[in-house]
Amino acid sequence: MKKRMLFLIAFLTLLSFNKSFAQAGGLNIMLGFPAGEFKENVIRTGFGLSGHFLFLAPTPDRPFGIGLNIGYLNYGQETRREPFSLTIPDVTVDVERSNNLVNFHALFQLGFGSGSVRPFVEGLFGGSYIFTETTIRSRGVEEVASSNNFDDFAWSYGAGGGLLILLSSGEEGEDFGSIFLDLKARYLFGSEAEYLKEGSVIVSGGNVTYQVTKSKTDLLTVHAGVVAYFSSIFN
Repeated sequence: MKKRMLFLIAFLTLLSFNKSFAQAGGLNIMLGFPAGEFKENVIRTGFGLSGHFLFLAPTPDRPFGIGLNIGYLNYGQETRREPFSLTIPDVTVDVERSNNLVNFHALFQLGFGSGSVRPFVEGLFGGSYIFTETTIRSRGVEEVASSNNFDDFAWSYGAGGGLLILLSSGEEGEDFGSIFLDLKARYLFGSEAEYLKEGSVIVSGGNVTYQVTKSKTDLLTVHAGVVAYFSSIFN
């Protein structure tokens, strides 16, 4: 409760700086490179999407922002063909197994609030939901059935930095309506979690065995996308 109150007080204090301010939303492609202990177990580069929303975006008179970030990363994929059942061996389906990570963080940003090129640094705190899912597809497209094989949660925090490069200007003298190219990298320190990786699920004789791995879940991510600024919903 105390943390929530401090967050609310900080948010209201930020609002008092200016009656009119910009907000921003972004979407980008993300590459994830396992690091530390995580890298010893997962050698595959992850691929996914990340998005963020800044309730307050940096401005010339207030160079800091606050918001939320969410990302999805696939760090393993396996596919095989199998008979639909023991009694229907002449019909085959695609069995796809994916190893995934969904992270969500409070996002704090410090950067230049003006200019066509704007360097920035970020701080993040939140967590990651790590799960492995198996899906059966007919002809590789239509989903027939799916099951969550294994999942766990890890706390994570980190920092990053990058550049915003102006692509399209908005209103004269304002950021409202402006669009920026967003290039950045982040390093996230993840707590210990149990998870599956490629080859961790062994199917034999109608039985399934999970070879669970446990380690810290550090992750280096590289992002490329766009950010759009717009007038605050609080105006």
